[in-house]
Amino acid sequence: MIDEAERNIEQVQIPRWGKVEQSDGTVPWLVVGEDLVPVEPVRRFLLDFVARGNRPWSVRSYAYDLLRWWRWLRVCEIDWERATSAESRDLVLWMMRADKPRNAARTKSLTTAGTVNVITRKRYLDDRYCARTIRHSNAVVRAFYEFWIERGEGPLVNPMPVARGSARVNSHHNPLEPFRPGGRLRYNPKLPVQRPRSIPDDRWLELFGALRSNRDRALLALAVSNGARAAEILGISLADIDWGDQLIRLTRKGTRVEQWLPASPEAFVWLRLHLADLGTSLDVNGSLWLTLRRRSDSSADLEYRPLTYDALRKVLTRANDMLGTNWTMHDLRHTAAIRMAHDGTLTSRDIQTILGHAHLSTTTEIYLVEDQDDTIRRVQHHLAHRAEHVASNPPTVAAGYDSADLNVLFGGVES
Repeated sequence: MIDEAERNIEQVQIPRWGKVEQSDGTVPWLVVGEDLVPVEPVRRFLLDFVARGNRPWSVRSYAYDLLRWWRWLRVCEIDWERATSAESRDLVLWMMRADKPRNAARTKSLTTAGTVNVITRKRYLDDRYCARTIRHSNAVVRAFYEFWIERGEGPLVNPMPVARGSARVNSHHNPLEPFRPGGRLRYNPKLPVQRPRSIPDDRWLELFGALRSNRDRALLALAVSNGARAAEILGISLADIDWGDQLIRLTRKGTRVEQWLPASPEAFVWLRLHLADLGTSLDVNGSLWLTLRRRSDSSADLEYRPLTYDALRKVLTRANDMLGTNWTMHDLRHTAAIRMAHDGTLTSRDIQTILGHAHLSTTTEIYLVEDQDDTIRRVQHHLAHRAEHVASNPPTVAAGYDSADLNVLFGGVES
């Protein structure tokens, strides 16, 4: 085993051992070793994770975090049952410095990775692990060991410890705030404060004009009118549309609760045009969003298939390439929320209900804040007004000073 004091984080290279593989069994995603045999402790944990009602994509996310942990244990030359907080700490230190592994080298995105888009003022993703990724990895590792410690197996102490002073996290709970699920993990990096990314109206019109089909226009018009998440909108069928009251029914991500949401008249116009393009081939209970071209695999004929999240991302990628922007579907959710927050007739409870937030504090802390662009415009107006006031009321030159010399020194205007 590598001694803790001798572990050189800067020179560590994690091996490309094992992989996450899709399965047809009860556990939809598994971590398998080089022999393609599932890692049994991970499989049993993910089986319990599935039994608690978690969705397949959450299982996939947990599997990738545990694959990284297993690779790290191989670097440390230690069995999973003998891991300590030193291994957790060093993994976090490594993730803070390392680049994420890529299956293919960057091509088109090579010049933009990590830079800020001058139009949207948003930063492009780079190859570094962000704070949210590290925090999610820590949470998964801790949950994994909590499962095995509860069963009386694994180490006696969870190798992903909570911060000191977090033992009684809800002892002084404010009834107006949500309960915190547990203490802050010791090695969790701090999250940068992120403001909602609203798309200005003129930029929204540019993005909408860059779309190529009525399907894409209807989908984005629905998203920007009620702030529904992309995965929620993609699950809509024809039976989930109430044309009379202009409502759509979707299944909320996470809670899986069905909810009716209003949509704008414009969104329903584009939805009508989209259905006219489809003709009579649409299944009432099938997906409302189909590929524009017929697809097939080796075992099926050509057919129109449900639009996937990755395909929807490609739609936005093509529009962004045309405009030189980097908007995302989640920006549409932020845009809808900011528009509702600026409407004086809607309460914070109304916005919480439409967005599907479990806690009102989530809505108020993220969206019911002063808009940064409005603040900038007001300060710019203040500075311009002050400059006009100074120009129209120049200060009196004291006796003994030449006004021409002072104008040269301080950038004044010659009279």
